[in-house]
Amino acid sequence: MEEKKFDLNSIIGFALIGAIMLWWMYSNQPTPEELKAKAETEQVQKDSIAEQHKTKEITTVTEVANDSLSLKDAQNALGNFAYSASLPSATNAETVIENKVLKLVIANKGGYIKEALIKKYVTYDSLPLYLVKNKNASFNINFGTSDNRILNTKDLYFQPTLTTDGENQVLSMKLKVSENKYLEYRYEIKPGKYMVDFSIHSQGLNSSLNTTAPITLDWYLKGYRHEKSIKYEDQHTELYYEKDDDKIESLSIGRDDDATVNDVNWVAFKQQFFSSILISKEGFNNAKLSSKNLMKDEAKDTVFTKSFNLKTPLVLTNGELNYNMKWYIGPTDYKILSKYKRNIKEIVNLGWGIFGYINRLIFVPVFGFLEGFIGSYGLIIILMTIIVRIFMSPLVYKSYLSSAKMKVLKPEMDELNKKYPGKPNAMKRQQETMALQRKAGVSPLAGCIPALLQMPVFFALFRFFPSNFDLRQKSFLWATDLSAYDSVYQLPFKIPLYGDHISLFPILASIAIFFYMRMSQSQQMNMQAPAQEGMPDMQKMMKMMMYFSPLMMLVFFNMYASSLSLYYFVSNLLTVSIMLIIKNYIIDEDKIHAQIQENKKKPKKEGKFRQRLNQAMKQAQDQQTKQKKK
Repeated sequence: MEEKKFDLNSIIGFALIGAIMLWWMYSNQPTPEELKAKAETEQVQKDSIAEQHKTKEITTVTEVANDSLSLKDAQNALGNFAYSASLPSATNAETVIENKVLKLVIANKGGYIKEALIKKYVTYDSLPLYLVKNKNASFNINFGTSDNRILNTKDLYFQPTLTTDGENQVLSMKLKVSENKYLEYRYEIKPGKYMVDFSIHSQGLNSSLNTTAPITLDWYLKGYRHEKSIKYEDQHTELYYEKDDDKIESLSIGRDDDATVNDVNWVAFKQQFFSSILISKEGFNNAKLSSKNLMKDEAKDTVFTKSFNLKTPLVLTNGELNYNMKWYIGPTDYKILSKYKRNIKEIVNLGWGIFGYINRLIFVPVFGFLEGFIGSYGLIIILMTIIVRIFMSPLVYKSYLSSAKMKVLKPEMDELNKKYPGKPNAMKRQQETMALQRKAGVSPLAGCIPALLQMPVFFALFRFFPSNFDLRQKSFLWATDLSAYDSVYQLPFKIPLYGDHISLFPILASIAIFFYMRMSQSQQMNMQAPAQEGMPDMQKMMKMMMYFSPLMMLVFFNMYASSLSLYYFVSNLLTVSIMLIIKNYIIDEDKIHAQIQENKKKPKKEGKFRQRLNQAMKQAQDQQTKQKKK
């Protein structure tokens, strides 16, 4: 190791630096005058701080005096209900009651639900899903007092008391006139339930209320946008209510609407996939209901879809209010709503009449069964489509068989058209054609009836998929949400009726529909008789339909749920496949022709309806002949 040596140059350098620092400190020390000025400045600062404290104290005293004056004015304005404003609970404090699926925030001021959070779900842009937040809802009772005042509960302070009843949370909100006189809102939330027990009752208020003045309940809600397609969500957002005769009705979807209804059991502010439903055991009489559209256009930054309002008078019983209610705040899910006995599941629009029966009795159970062991909802839709097509294949076969029979018979029908040409022979030609079809055992209606029988299934599924809560935010292939459109390209502009994006499933469905209609219309054209004078050319109309139907699918389904377009794509693809199998492997036109010739040889017994029809046609023909002679 190298031995360290004493460095004289370093010592001299440190000494010089020290000397320079001592000289700088000596030369920059303050003069006596500067010290005096500094002392005076510090004293001025101390005096200023003291003055500020004094001013603040005066201001605080003034504020306290003003608050006391405001409190005194408030007490004078509230009259009998001033006691509630003097309690420690007369603040903007809040109380939370919640379970694993629902969180409610109840405000002291007004005693109503200030926030309602659905815990398990999020909005289309992955934000927490609130039905109530930022003053989009209110719940108020307007009443008169015995000292001739008109008050609103939303402006008054309630005293909260939170307790537990087993696993249930119970919140009592009391608007007090005195310790033993009050108006109470009572909320009880149970584990894992969206249904909240809610009641309104009073104690000892018969002397504080003006019993001759109306007492009005006013419930208001502006529906937040939650889904990707706000236009589609708005089309499924509406106000429902049930009358005392169990009849379910709703206000208009497409325009502002209102109604006054007696004997209402419940009112539902229903959005596409989430709803608030107020149920009353005593019912609402003379309920004024209104719905207003808030979506003026399809702007992406639109916050609300519609606003709903219920106004109904409350009736005193022995001078007191006593209403037992329930409040459902949760998903518009048919399976969940079916668990409750108040018929609220009917707000899920599964279609009217036979379409609703098909959905409730067939498609809902089948979908639930497949859901039990298949995780992909896209595969569930495909498998469900296959099942539907298999059950409908006999109808497709009968329709195609009828078309094949008419095709075989077409040459003979053409001969009749040549034998009886023109408009003057139309009646005779029609009579001979019907006689030929009767002898051959062929009916034109045999091909129409199977097609008509498939229509209820078509319209039932048109309602089933958009209302199916289980499809919400479930992805399949490129579709991120089967309950919304499957956009694959965002357009830099907006096309009227089409939108500002391109969805792929409607394109595929349109192609499948085009080939299906081309096949079916080709079969129909082969059996059509030539167009007669004065009659529309059916072949031209059918060709127009072949292009018009896929175009309609392409345009209007661009904004619809991708699950619906997926179903129609797979359904038409399967139908085309079934038709090809029937045509190439099942139907034998030679056998059909031989069977028709055998049928002609058999004697045909005419029924009474056929006899009357032939008689009427003969009379019409005779009348036509007489007119022609004249």
